[in-house]
Amino acid sequence: MTNPPNPRRVEVRDDDRTVAAAEVAASGEAGGTARASLHAESGHVPPGKRTDLVDAVMDLPEVQASARLEAAVPIGDGESLERLRQRTEESATRPAGSTALVDAVIPAEGHPEDDGQKSGGDPAGS
Repeated sequence: MTNPPNPRRVEVRDDDRTVAAAEVAASGEAGGTARASLHAESGHVPPGKRTDLVDAVMDLPEVQASARLEAAVPIGDGESLERLRQRTEESATRPAGSTALVDAVIPAEGHPEDDGQKSGGDPAGS
């Protein structure tokens, strides 16, 4: 297996510190597989920051161009796992030690309706 062309690091910050980050790599071909490893800082992470990280990963152009996502998430990170389920289709999660491995289909439209759960979203559109 070859290394993906342009692995990227995505960070979510709270003031001046990084509270969550992900390493993301895509196969480099449209319809391929994107791989992501998500993790948050130890201790308290403000609510919504893990969701912001998932959204930042899912909104990357190389992830949007991919058909599938393989993600590794700390097994106790329910916020990230739930957001991945919301942003993908046909997701399957399995434990691997202290990590949850997620295999999922990335929707063709890229961003299914999230019922206004993204911060600042207004489901009524007003």
